[in-house]
Amino acid sequence: MTTVTHTVRFDKAPTATSARARTGGVSAVVTLARRRLALSAHTPGELLIPLLAPLLFAVVVAPALAETVGSPLRGIDYMTFIAVATIGLLVPLSCIQAGLGAVVDRLEGGLRDLLAAPMSRSSIVAGNLVVAVTLSGLQVVVLLGAVALRGGEFNLEITGMVWFAATVLMFAVGMYGIAELLANRLPSQEEYIAALPPVAIVPFFFAGSFFPITALPAGLAAIGKALPITHVLALMRYGLERNSAGLHDIWGMTNATTMAALSFAVVALFAVLTTAVAIRVFKLTAVK
Repeated sequence: MTTVTHTVRFDKAPTATSARARTGGVSAVVTLARRRLALSAHTPGELLIPLLAPLLFAVVVAPALAETVGSPLRGIDYMTFIAVATIGLLVPLSCIQAGLGAVVDRLEGGLRDLLAAPMSRSSIVAGNLVVAVTLSGLQVVVLLGAVALRGGEFNLEITGMVWFAATVLMFAVGMYGIAELLANRLPSQEEYIAALPPVAIVPFFFAGSFFPITALPAGLAAIGKALPITHVLALMRYGLERNSAGLHDIWGMTNATTMAALSFAVVALFAVLTTAVAIRVFKLTAVK
């Protein structure tokens, strides 16, 4: 009896079905931003609540303090001095609230659906970031409008407005980076909310919000100079008032443009680092 054998050849070794390739790019970010916007701003209250405390400062507390002080502070109308500073409170509060949506997604299962979609994980963070920055920007516009109606004095020039807008943008990006980082590291919504005061509120009082940082004791003044929000407030006052006193308190130089560039570099570095760390942490925690 003759046995016939056949050799079967495979051009490729069989492999397991690969997961769908993940894609990124603008289209993915836009899609994710629309989703986050629908979840974060589908009622007027969700837009107005972060604005209430800063708006109260700007249109009630600031004019009352200005009436008490009764004179400009370092060449700036005191009401305007404080009103501009409240942006340093508004942006962190807005971004921290936006980050709460990421906590809910992670804890209640919405994130699992996103991770199964064919898109890069960094796109998820970018989509959330776009919405947080956009909402912060809208709230800043409303706040400035209220301040102007209340009698705030702004020295608006194109160059100054560019400094101001770029600074607010970088500050919002950096603060949302912190919010996203906390959202993916803290185990519960309660712990996330408990982190709000030290992250969003406490630095406000060491950044020259109500008075120049030179009025602080030397040790606290040194801490204030290291805080990104201190550079943000100095840049915003330089942009809207063309007043470089805050920048001089930080750098001790005479050239306003050089000081502004140095402070902006600090704020931009803050934005880049916090965003990069947030994306890194998100990628690591998403696979757990």
